[in-house]
Amino acid sequence: MNNTRFSTAVHILTLLADSNGEWLSSDWIAGSININAAMVRKELSVLQEVGLVVGRKGKEGGSSLNKPSNQITLAHIYRAVKNSEILGKKNKNPNPKCPIGKCINERLGELFAETDLLVIDSLADKTLADFVKQFH
Repeated sequence: MNNTRFSTAVHILTLLADSNGEWLSSDWIAGSININAAMVRKELSVLQEVGLVVGRKGKEGGSSLNKPSNQITLAHIYRAVKNSEILGKKNKNPNPKCPIGKCINERLGELFAETDLLVIDSLADKTLADFVKQFH
């Protein structure tokens, strides 16, 4: 996952967890992250789909956590935004006549899955609440 989606999602959720139940606007969140509010809204919609965030529209609208921060692990967040393999992409068309090329992607797939599980296991015992405590 060679992008900023995980760090952006953690930043968003850390702000929401630290807001004492206040509804935060995407513009306010974007100002903290220093990115475009449209990117924040895109990530918020993903986080809503998996049940981590709830949003409300209107003048008093914004976003808030959908569950207590001590019930959200960093693994939940990682799974929500993961859109690529942590080790990168596999070669699309290795030579099928080569003894290595014909099965390299299968072996790489196993390695990628194993590595992904290591990351998830490492993040599974870290809660958003624990992460937020580092800022106080």
